[in-house]
Amino acid sequence: MKVLMVSPYSLSRPGGVQSQVLGLVRELRKLGVDTRIAAPCDGPPPVPGVITVGESTLWENNGSVAPIATGAPVARRTIDALALFEPDVVHLHEPMVPGPSLSILLGYHGPMVSTHHISGHVGREWVMPAVRINMERVHTRVAVSESARSTALDSLGGSYTTLWNGVETSRFSQANPYETQRPVVLFCNRHEPRKGLSVLIDAWDGIDRDATLCVASIGPQTAELKARAVANIEWLGVVSDEVRNAWLRTATVFCAPSTGGESFGVVLLEGMAGGAAVVASDIDGYCNVARDGVDALLVPPNDSDALRIALRRLLDDPVLHAKLVKQGDARADEFSMARLAGRYVELYDGALAAHRNAITRK
Repeated sequence: MKVLMVSPYSLSRPGGVQSQVLGLVRELRKLGVDTRIAAPCDGPPPVPGVITVGESTLWENNGSVAPIATGAPVARRTIDALALFEPDVVHLHEPMVPGPSLSILLGYHGPMVSTHHISGHVGREWVMPAVRINMERVHTRVAVSESARSTALDSLGGSYTTLWNGVETSRFSQANPYETQRPVVLFCNRHEPRKGLSVLIDAWDGIDRDATLCVASIGPQTAELKARAVANIEWLGVVSDEVRNAWLRTATVFCAPSTGGESFGVVLLEGMAGGAAVVASDIDGYCNVARDGVDALLVPPNDSDALRIALRRLLDDPVLHAKLVKQGDARADEFSMARLAGRYVELYDGALAAHRNAITRK
C-alpha cells in the first residue's frame, strides 16, 4: 500500500502534529507501508521521503503560533506530489488549516483519511462551508481526543473515530541520560502564555529545594522570563530531538503546566516513557492520558502554589516518585505509536475498499 501523509505544519520546526506525522511514518514503514510526506520545510527534510511544498510563515491561532505554507505555489506543489507518488490513500492532518492538507481536500477525489488535532478556536470561518462540503468525501475522520472531536464536530459536523496520539516509547527509554549533581525538573515546550512557563517559574521562585529547573525551547516570553533571574534555572534553548530525549531520561520530574488549549497530552507520555515522574495541569487535554495520583500529579492550571507543592512532593518522596515512574511507563506503553500505526492501516484498508466499491457501483 502507498500512503501520502500530509501535514500543514513545517517539519523543520518542532510541534506536536509534526512529531505525530514523523513518528507515524516511521512505524508505518516498519509495517511495510510505502509512506511519503507532503509538507512545508524550512531547510533539509528531517527524514527521507519528504516532498517539500514550500517554506513556512507564522500563523497565529488558538493562543499559539503555527508554521504553515499557503498560496498558489504551495497548492501546485502539493498536487504535483500527488501526481508524482500516485498514492492508494491520502492521510490528511488538520484539513481545516490552510496549506497542503486543505489544497488536497478541495481538489482530490481518491480515498482519504483525516486526523483532527486542534482543540479550541480554529478561525478562518469564511472557509469552513467549503471545507464542510468537501469533508463528505473523506472516508474516515479521526480525532485525537474528545476535545478535538468536539472542535471538529462544531466546525464541520460529521462523525469521528477517536484515536490516541502515539508515542515512540523506545526512542525515549533507550536514550542516554546526562550526568547531573542534583535532581532535575524539566520543562520542554514553547515559551508562550498557553504553555505555562511563567506559572512554573513563579512556583520555582521559592521552591526551597536542592534541584535544578532545566528549561528547553524558546518563545515570545523567553527574554522577560530570563530577566527575572530566578535561581537554579538552566536555560537550554532550542534542542534537537536526541538532546530532548536525553534530558527526559535525566529528569527526576517532567513538568507540563499548560493553561489550556491542549487537545492531547502526548508530551506527558513522552515524559513517562523517558522515566520521569510527571506533574501537569489538570486540563481536559492532559486528562486524556494522565490520572491524578496514579501515573501523574495533576494541579489546577495557573496555580503556582499548587504546582510548587506538587513539585516538592516528588522531590521529597522517593516512594511516590518511584510509583509514578512505574505506572507512567506502563501508561506510555498503552499509547504506543506502533499500536496506533496498526489501527491506521486498518482505516486505510477500509477507505481503499470503500472507494473501490463506490467505483464498481457506478
